[in-house]
Amino acid sequence: MSSYDIISKTKNGIELTDEEIRWFVNGYVNGEIPDYQLSAWLMAVCFNSLSDRETTALTLAMCESGEMINLSGIDGITVDKHSTGGVGDKTSLIIAPIISACGAYVPKMSGRGLGHTGGTIDKLESIPNFKTELSFERFIEVVGRAGFSIISQSGNIVPADKKIYALRDATATVDSIPLISSSIMSKKLAMGADCILLDVKLGSGAFMKTEETAIKLANTMVNTAVNAGKGCRAMITNMDEPLGDSVGNAIEIMEVIEILKGNKKGRLYELCIDLSANMLEMAEKGNAEECKKLAIGAINSGQALERLRLMIELQGGNPSVIDNYSLLPQPKYSVEVLAEQDGYIAGINSEEVGLIALKLGAGRATKDSEIDLSAGIKLNESVGDYIEKGEKIMTLFSSMENDFDEALNMARKAVMICQKQKTRKPMVYNIIY
Repeated sequence: MSSYDIISKTKNGIELTDEEIRWFVNGYVNGEIPDYQLSAWLMAVCFNSLSDRETTALTLAMCESGEMINLSGIDGITVDKHSTGGVGDKTSLIIAPIISACGAYVPKMSGRGLGHTGGTIDKLESIPNFKTELSFERFIEVVGRAGFSIISQSGNIVPADKKIYALRDATATVDSIPLISSSIMSKKLAMGADCILLDVKLGSGAFMKTEETAIKLANTMVNTAVNAGKGCRAMITNMDEPLGDSVGNAIEIMEVIEILKGNKKGRLYELCIDLSANMLEMAEKGNAEECKKLAIGAINSGQALERLRLMIELQGGNPSVIDNYSLLPQPKYSVEVLAEQDGYIAGINSEEVGLIALKLGAGRATKDSEIDLSAGIKLNESVGDYIEKGEKIMTLFSSMENDFDEALNMARKAVMICQKQKTRKPMVYNIIY
């Protein structure tokens, strides 16, 4: 078996065996195969793709390169959820308490934000003293007591992905469907949950800009999970405008709490109910309609909010933030973005809004960048709303940035106003089983 032959096969569209893929991945992780040979193979994959079987084999080889989580200590059905990334995407923080209140368990590892997309771990770390790094034993204990726990990704989980992704990033081979799928699914499979829900974002603020590519990625990931013996489905959801009315870290925690208190409805709430219902259905809690009623009931009864309160306390955070938002990081500076004409909001470019949040300090340009947990954006209007000249469209917040001129200019360009009201796109485009 040789690297040369493996590269040549993929270059010529000849399928690799499971053993060849495993040997190649292990050799790279162990330092026996150099960067330049894996780079050549990655580029061959970008041009010729991989079959479903090869993608599954690659995913399992990466998954088995490090620690595999054993969730047998959790007495119940476990459901994991992954989002492909978006702007204002705080769904995990709303869904996990709902699922746990309905009798299933959500053991979840999440990442930090990079670029224009936010990270769940950054949002949680805006809660005073909240710990995102727990021992495995403590992680399982929190899941057992609160019904869910969200922690940062361990360096021992799928080391192959960390090493391969760094090379993909440096060699312009990130945007390959099989490589994206194996990166995501290797981490999900390593977590060991019984079922996996995939939230594949589509639109201006997502990595998938067309429905065709979103469906292709969703199908590839679902097939990989099913081939590995896991229950899985994917929901293709709208990321043409930010999710909810807040973008940032502490500001998004406030919105999460308001939704779980039952004080806010709207499109983010409806999406979270749909995502929760699908997870509960996979966890065998009933049919689609029954599971939707369970999810709504978890919020209306206050049980989901109490699950969040308990999880925060168990992970060292101050649960009083639920009742007193002033305990969260507060911004020093703010500026309002005003409408320059009358009309209907025709569009809010999610990616541009994410870049504005990055400019304000809410995100990180590189993995080592410091972030301002108080920074963010509060949206006062959404697509389809009518606004008059001089009315407030959004407010920008920051403690690191007090010169808002560039951010204001970006914000004005991100919002499109027209004279005719446009129909809003649905939040859920498709469900892949």
